[in-house]
Amino acid sequence: MNAETSKIYSVVDLFAGAGGLSYGFQQTGRFVVKTAFENNANAQATYRKNHQGTEIYSDVCNADYPALAEKFGQIDVVIGGPPCQGFSNANRQKNHTICQNNTLVKQFVRAVVELNPNAFVMENVCMLRSDIHRFYIDRSDKSTVESYNIPTEAAEILLLEREYVSADVQAIVENYALVQKYIWPESDYLTLNIIYRMRNNEEKRRASLKKHKNKLLRLSARLLDEKTENDYITAQNNRAANALTRYFDGESENIDIISEITQAIMIQRMLGKAQELYENNIVIDHFSADENLLAHVTAMTVLQYIEHILASEAHGYAIDKGVLRAVEFGVPQKRERFVIIGVKKEISNNIQLPHGYLKAEKYATVKDAIEDIENVPVGYDVNKDAGVKLAEVPAIISKLGKQLRNAAILFNHVATSSTNVALDRFNALSQGENFHHLDSALKTTYSNAERTQKTIYLRLKYDEPSGTVINVRKSMWIHPLYNRALSIREAARLQTFPDSFLFLGTKDSQYQQIGNAVPPMLAKAIAIRVAEILDLQYKQYAEQGRNKWADIQNR
Repeated sequence: MNAETSKIYSVVDLFAGAGGLSYGFQQTGRFVVKTAFENNANAQATYRKNHQGTEIYSDVCNADYPALAEKFGQIDVVIGGPPCQGFSNANRQKNHTICQNNTLVKQFVRAVVELNPNAFVMENVCMLRSDIHRFYIDRSDKSTVESYNIPTEAAEILLLEREYVSADVQAIVENYALVQKYIWPESDYLTLNIIYRMRNNEEKRRASLKKHKNKLLRLSARLLDEKTENDYITAQNNRAANALTRYFDGESENIDIISEITQAIMIQRMLGKAQELYENNIVIDHFSADENLLAHVTAMTVLQYIEHILASEAHGYAIDKGVLRAVEFGVPQKRERFVIIGVKKEISNNIQLPHGYLKAEKYATVKDAIEDIENVPVGYDVNKDAGVKLAEVPAIISKLGKQLRNAAILFNHVATSSTNVALDRFNALSQGENFHHLDSALKTTYSNAERTQKTIYLRLKYDEPSGTVINVRKSMWIHPLYNRALSIREAARLQTFPDSFLFLGTKDSQYQQIGNAVPPMLAKAIAIRVAEILDLQYKQYAEQGRNKWADIQNR
């Protein structure tokens, strides 16, 4: 690094998680993360442990960016990956359409607008290159859409399928007071929905009915006690309540519970979606019930929202965007991240994402990442994780293994304890096989085995990169050689977190933090590219200075 490119750039990390993106930027030696925002307590604890010079805040929605700039000075780069959480009440809908209204993307844009950095990096924004991922226009968007000339289009939100539509329902969703009147408390809906979800597995359904008997009886009593007019929704509530009461009274164990509760469940999902629209101030043009019950709204794509605001004359960013394949940057995993880089046009009007430098024959593998710790004993209790002292570095170890093995004591080498059923499944699977390769006798605990994802019970292949690391505990990923779950540390290595990077929190949260993270090795490649672009302004200044000095000398 010479005098022309010795600038250390200041960074704010939004939605920082455990800190994979921050860590990659800091590894370059060209960036210092002044402050980070992370709302999850476990991820925040991990971030604080590994980034001890960074000030951490919780809720990005309450961020005071003028005060932050006054405290830390000019911020050069804003980075982060807004999670695709959309509406908060996803448990009720289970509907990806409703999850498209992601206000956290808007918070990222607000940060860039108010901090006015020289560059920004946004990653993994719900694969926002897709037209599927859209904002529904809310009341606060109208002036923004007009000011930045953001393209919009008409859109429909399915509230209720035609087989469940009655003459009453459109009038109800058109009236927010009626929506509030008829919607159940979330806990009541979730309890009954557990039974509905077991509709294809009688054994599990009966077990769930037994487990939740008291809650379901209380729900039934409440529904039957309600003093409301004799309308369609009340009738369906009573139908469900009577069926549950008869079942538990022993009048008929053969009653078709599912058919009796389905209508009530679907109505509650409809009300939940309508409530979300009202609570989020979505502009509703009208409702229709010609066939399905629909809400007619206006939408804009997430990507167009970002580009039309930040690339506008008012804010002046040149933008490049695209999918980066982590495996092409040395990460032993076939993960893809959608990345947007923006840089002020006065610095460069022609920017490009970093290019992957590895071809398939040079890809790092699972073996490269974890072979050197394959014989290290695994723990099962994160609260008793005192670490394992590692022996000397093996004589034969991969380049990646050397990079990641940077601590004398191995922490987080903790895995999930396995039931006898899980162990039987592990034993039946070879490398590269998953749940769908199991004999049907080993699938009986799943209510709908055919719909189970191919990543469930996946035994990793040693000589290939892994698939995308998500929450490998929930997916029950299996070690390539041993009949046990992949440990937290092994998952972290697949993400290229070095052994010195420690994870805190519950076992599941540690797995989740790793799955949510940007691989530091990929983050570092992005950071190097950003530094190269930002350095252009200082090279320009240096060149201008040399030219000015030459002019003086030549006078």
